[in-house]
This record gives sequence, structure tokens and C-alpha cells, in this order.
Amino acid sequence: MRGGMSFWHGKRVLVTGGAGFLGSGLCHALARMGAQVTALDAMMPGTGALAANLEGSGARLVRADLRDGNLAGVTRGLDVVFNMAAQTSHAGSMADPFSDLAINAEAQLRLIAALRDGSPNATVVHASTRQFYGTPRYLPVDEAHPLNPPDANGVSKLAGEQYWLLEGRVQGRPVVSLRLTNCYGPRLRICDARQTFLGIWFRRLLEGQPFEVWGGAQLRDLAYLDDVVAAFLLAAETPACAGRAFNLGGAAPVSLLQLAEACVAANGGGRFEVKDFPAERAAIDIGSYHADDGAFRSATGWAPKVTLEEGLRRSLEWFRLRLSAYV
Repeated sequence: MRGGMSFWHGKRVLVTGGAGFLGSGLCHALARMGAQVTALDAMMPGTGALAANLEGSGARLVRADLRDGNLAGVTRGLDVVFNMAAQTSHAGSMADPFSDLAINAEAQLRLIAALRDGSPNATVVHASTRQFYGTPRYLPVDEAHPLNPPDANGVSKLAGEQYWLLEGRVQGRPVVSLRLTNCYGPRLRICDARQTFLGIWFRRLLEGQPFEVWGGAQLRDLAYLDDVVAAFLLAAETPACAGRAFNLGGAAPVSLLQLAEACVAANGGGRFEVKDFPAERAAIDIGSYHADDGAFRSATGWAPKVTLEEGLRRSLEWFRLRLSAYV
């Protein structure tokens, strides 16, 4: 890692969405390196935010909603902001696009305004998504690929990203946006599929029930939590990243059918059923996707270290000991 503990020791860091899956992973890593970490989270039901995710991290949890909370107290005197707060449910965005827009776009403007007042020089690393590329015209997908969001969530997330990049261009703030692929690992929401389909797959495996694979031929690249956290830290540490949006991929792409088989193997057994896409999900499915993240690797020297097989095994072992707390 480029700077590591020497870079982060004593840094004042805000992690929005800090009690969620990726946010809490960052909080644990930052606190281990001596940063002063505040986790800001609305603790909304259905988002995967849990106070238990921060246990042992040393991070201070502040419960507030970016849409209407008083942000002045947590946005003053910061060195770095990791902006992980988002609405991530694709089906949910189609059912309630107004709430989706309020969280992913309007709330970003409130945070931008608060940071202009309290921390005008803080670096911001924004968690974005591969979703707004839509159905890929070619693979792997690089940052030059046309944007064609397939659902309301893709539209709102794109707006939020563009507000942040605009802040960098106009105000000179160091801003980096990372467009994430499917991420997984400890503290993932597994009670349902709101964060990623892998969540419900893990739950079914650990409960001894079959899980469903929709389609099966679609390709995906998956990124393990530790690798994603390392990427966010490097994005903040590397001045050459400022002002840019980068794809972030993970392990080599596999089909969903291959992934299902790998999950069963990592669990030491299990069953799955291959089914057609439900009609309401088929309309917003993007088909196969895997990222060309060569630009980010070149800028930072980052590369994923955890293989898919190892990441699945670690994830299932972690949840096996804590299943009742996450379902």
C-alpha cells in the first residue's frame, strides 16, 4: 500500500454510510492505521447499516441523514471523506424513484455544501457504480464506454457522481470516483438481495436451503472487501487520481453458473436451482459485465489480492459464526 499507516495516522476522516458493508470495512481499516474516524449513517432499515458492523473498529458513529440532518458538526476540519452513503436497490429505485433521487443526488448536494463550509480542502473518494453503463456494447467495459443507465438507480447515481466531479473541476477539491463492480465479503447484507444477489446466496447456503440462479450465462467480476478497501485508500493517497472517475473490477470474470458452483464448493456443499429471470428484473438486467480497470491500476499500482475461491471461503466462514445477527 502506498502510504499506509504513515499516511493515515492522525488523519481526520469521515465515512458516510459508515455502518454499512463497505463503509464499516473502511472504518475498521482506517482506525487500525491510527486515523480519527467518524462514521455517519442514517441507519435506515433495509440498507444493511448495523451498529454491530462497527464493533471493535474504534470509529465514532453519528446517526444522521444526509437529506435533512445537521451536517455541520461532522464536516468540519476533515482531511478525507469516503462517501459511501447510497441507495443501492435497483428494484427499489424503480418502485420509488423519488426517494432514490433524494438519497443519491439531492443529498450529495447537501454534503457538498457542508464540506465547502467546514472542510474546503478535504479529499473526497466517492463510491459510484458500474450500473450506469447499462448493457455493455463491448467487454471488458472501460471508462470510455457510453453511459446508458438501465434503471432509476443508475440515473440517480450518475447524477451524484457528476455533482462530485463538478465540485472538483469548479472548486478545485481533490475528488475521485470509483465505479464499483459487485462487491462482497464480511458484513454484507445477506438477509435479502438488496445489496447484491450474493447476499441471499450466502444466506441460503448457510441455512441449508437451495438458492436461485437467474439465467446463469451472464459474466460478472467480483471484488472482495479487503481489495475494495485497499483501492479506496489508494485513491485518497494518490494525487494523480484527483478529478477522475475510475472503474474498479476484481477477480477474473466468471459466469453466474460458475459462481454458483464456486459458492457451493466454498461452503462444502449446497444446492441451487437455475431459473428464468423474473419479468420485472429482466427488464433492468444488464447481461454480462466485467470491468477494464487498467486506468486505476496504472495510476495507483492496485491489484486484487484475494482470489474468488478464497474470498468466498472467508465470507462464508465469517457469516457462519454470526448468522443470527445478519438474517
